Amino acid sequence: MTDTPTNEELVAGLVRLLTVEKRAADVYAGPPQQDGIGRVFGGQVLAQALQAAQATVGDGKAAHSLHAYFLRGGREGAPIEYRIARDFDGRSFANRRVVASQEGEDGTPVPILNLTASFQLPEDGLEHIDSPMPDVPRPDDLRPDMDQRREIAAQWGDKLSETQRRMMLRPRPIEMRTVDRLHWMSREPREPRAHTWFRVCAPITGAADTPELHRAIITYASDYTLLGTSALPHGLSWMRNELVGASLDHALWFHREARADEWLLYATDAPWSGGGRGFNRGRIFNLAGELVASVAQEGMMRKRVKA
Repeated sequence: MTDTPTNEELVAGLVRLLTVEKRAADVYAGPPQQDGIGRVFGGQVLAQALQAAQATVGDGKAAHSLHAYFLRGGREGAPIEYRIARDFDGRSFANRRVVASQEGEDGTPVPILNLTASFQLPEDGLEHIDSPMPDVPRPDDLRPDMDQRREIAAQWGDKLSETQRRMMLRPRPIEMRTVDRLHWMSREPREPRAHTWFRVCAPITGAADTPELHRAIITYASDYTLLGTSALPHGLSWMRNELVGASLDHALWFHREARADEWLLYATDAPWSGGGRGFNRGRIFNLAGELVASVAQEGMMRKRVKA
């Protein structure tokens, strides 16, 4: 039996995971997630691709948006290579195109994600906001999601497979507090809206404490809970093996700087599902109620056909 990692160790592991290594000019490698679930988490590939792109942009420019397509599921345990194309470098804006690949069975690189990121030199401009933060309980008034996970695991007992139990109870570097009860085991259809507070579970300090890393962590976390929002009206759950799903694309816009080690509210909604797909949107707010990022994602969502 292994010792449970501390919060500081969990966050240090996340920082290592999102630290890409330069292998050649405009070629980077991302380390693999250890002790995962077999398929690479989409947020990991998004965040590592953004980190690789950020490493090639200077002049004080900061990422303000990214658009990505997931092509294939990544394989855990193998490094991911990120090749950068410098499509544009202007006075105010820059653009980078990233292809993430893993080695295939025949030894040739197989693309798993394409990402384009845009960067801008910060400047003052006209400001308005027409997206107030939802009126929801503050994180200090909510129970940690891990408490609910433990209750669900105890309640469902041997109805959960060992893989489901391990995934549910695995310590995570991202602490989450859901405004409503976790819906994984509920069969009751719900409105396609969800609200979750999140932050890394320990402060980020030292040389790692950079705006680039905080953007990468927010990108990583933006893939949590999003696709599940479009499943809420149907009373179906991935945890009960009732759905087959995968992210198809992901877009994120950074509106202002934010710290990933301070509470952020992720408000998601799903205005449409159909044709084997679900469309989801997200807004991320800081504790002051300021909109710091917006997200959109479409994912494959099919009802599992039982044999």
